[in-house]
Amino acid sequence: MKTTAADIMTTDFSTLLPETPVIDAIRMFQESFSKQGRRLFGMIVSDEDQHLVGMLSMYDILLYLRPKHIHVWGSMEDLEIAGVIDAAGSRIKSILVGDIMTPDVVTVGPNANLMMVLDTMIKKHVRRLPVVEEQRVIGIVYISDLFSQLLERISD
Repeated sequence: MKTTAADIMTTDFSTLLPETPVIDAIRMFQESFSKQGRRLFGMIVSDEDQHLVGMLSMYDILLYLRPKHIHVWGSMEDLEIAGVIDAAGSRIKSILVGDIMTPDVVTVGPNANLMMVLDTMIKKHVRRLPVVEEQRVIGIVYISDLFSQLLERISD
């Protein structure tokens, strides 16, 4: 019976270094389905010793791409949106993962029970939780895996 984070965590996961260019991280997001069989929307950022230093999510990238003053645009129908997108794409080529990652990451230990993992994900609005032991990332729990496990238990 699977009852802990260690039981359902994925140990084959992609990581990024803070000094990785964001454009390379975007390529990793795009290639994730063929490598891991799932689309990734967030990756762990760690140092060379696998110590967690942050998380880069699609949300972090989208926040960077979003123009800062978009709220004043309203319904500006004459705005050349292609130019705005191209400019954001050019800017992101010089940005590093460490510049836009989320540094404060919610984690769980390998012995956290599944209800605690569920509670943490719901309360903190996260879809992935790094599993950390002795300051090293040893796995990641995806909300889809937790959901599947709980449904499997309920339907038995």
